[in-house]
Amino acid sequence: METQKLFLNKRGQSMVEIALITPLLLAALYVTMDFGVMFFTAQYTQNAVREAVRIGSIMPDCTIDDAVPCVGTTVQACPGSATGLGTIVKEACDRLPNMLSGKQVTVTLTGTSSPAVCMRQVKVTASGAYTYGLYRVMALMGVSVPTTTTLTRSADARYQAQPVYVSGAC
Repeated sequence: METQKLFLNKRGQSMVEIALITPLLLAALYVTMDFGVMFFTAQYTQNAVREAVRIGSIMPDCTIDDAVPCVGTTVQACPGSATGLGTIVKEACDRLPNMLSGKQVTVTLTGTSSPAVCMRQVKVTASGAYTYGLYRVMALMGVSVPTTTTLTRSADARYQAQPVYVSGAC
């Protein structure tokens, strides 16, 4: 009789269920939070390249400042230099989130200033590696998963220092 009462007693059932489900629930919440932080980092990176391209679109033309090339591409790791196109890189690097590692910024100027064309563009691309927190924990447990993903964002704008009147078609 005493043994039968012991088997029918369900006082500890809830605690066992909670103990089994809590790690799964926490992992699901952590994955959601980690992807949310990655999404925030991607949006922050997009905002950084937008602001950098706006700065680049109003920089002095190569006809005004010899340190700025008329056409070309520069690729620099952060923090960038403070001369020529490096100014745009530095401005982008200052705005990139700290959650990215291996940050790299590319600035491209297209079009020519002589003869003047109306389609000159400034393009800024930033990239870096985002490291997932939960995936690092899973890698410690022996699960083979990529622990990082590369975020790349770019923006382009019309170069504002170009002439208003252009001979010929655009």
